[in-house]
Amino acid sequence: MARPLWFVKLLKKSFPNIKFIAKMTRVPILGKLVETLLFEGDDIMYLAQDKIIKINKTLGEYDEYVLPSQVLKYFIKKANYHWIMDFCICRSSMQCKDYPIKLGCLFLGEATLGINPQLGRLVTKEEALEHIKKCSDAGLIHMIGRNKLDKQWLGVKPGNKLLSICNCCPCCCLWRIAPIIAPKIGKKIKKMPGVKVQVNDKCIGCGTCTRGSCFVDAISIINNRAVISDECRGCGRCVNVCPQNAIELIVEDNNFVKKSIARIASLVDVT
Repeated sequence: MARPLWFVKLLKKSFPNIKFIAKMTRVPILGKLVETLLFEGDDIMYLAQDKIIKINKTLGEYDEYVLPSQVLKYFIKKANYHWIMDFCICRSSMQCKDYPIKLGCLFLGEATLGINPQLGRLVTKEEALEHIKKCSDAGLIHMIGRNKLDKQWLGVKPGNKLLSICNCCPCCCLWRIAPIIAPKIGKKIKKMPGVKVQVNDKCIGCGTCTRGSCFVDAISIINNRAVISDECRGCGRCVNVCPQNAIELIVEDNNFVKKSIARIASLVDVT
């Protein structure tokens, strides 16, 4: 059953307390309950930004799938139903001042037909592609995958017919809780397969990369040098903000986009 507006307003009011709620999932019994209700079966990944992927000879034979945005385009073109939210619930709840609140999530699949029409609208494939471009141009990072939490707060079903494409800012994104929430849940949020972020010899330890660029606080300065932990989800924001060009995103698997598509397609049917 589609969620009424009062429910969404209540959810938005509770959102600023999300870090406290995330910490509570480390309590064994409560954590298991939350995982079952809100995150069971989830598999969500951050997509690296297109502009930080260097197209080179090592990717030559796979140039039809060379950029991370091809993952989005594949599912948008394949889907029969496309729904754009009129707002981002994360940025709206936090009253974000740095990124557009009106650039909301894009949902794909038959389950979108059950979303409350007061929250957004069905759109064409072309409109969905344009929406994703606007989000990218605004500096937002895309996340894509199966997310039971979206199914629950939207009040739609079935879950395997709803594909979530979130357009995230580093200040308000729900998944800033990844380092805080119970590890079993946090690990459901992944990087693209075959993608690695590393620091090169140009690093002078200025700390720019540690000041609000990382969604999961995976960067620290140790001995005057940036160090990236295993918490990194490979979005590449740190690559963009580094004034020394000292952080690189490396593609270690030329099939990284094809594998991403296959993984998501095994979980969600958007037709």
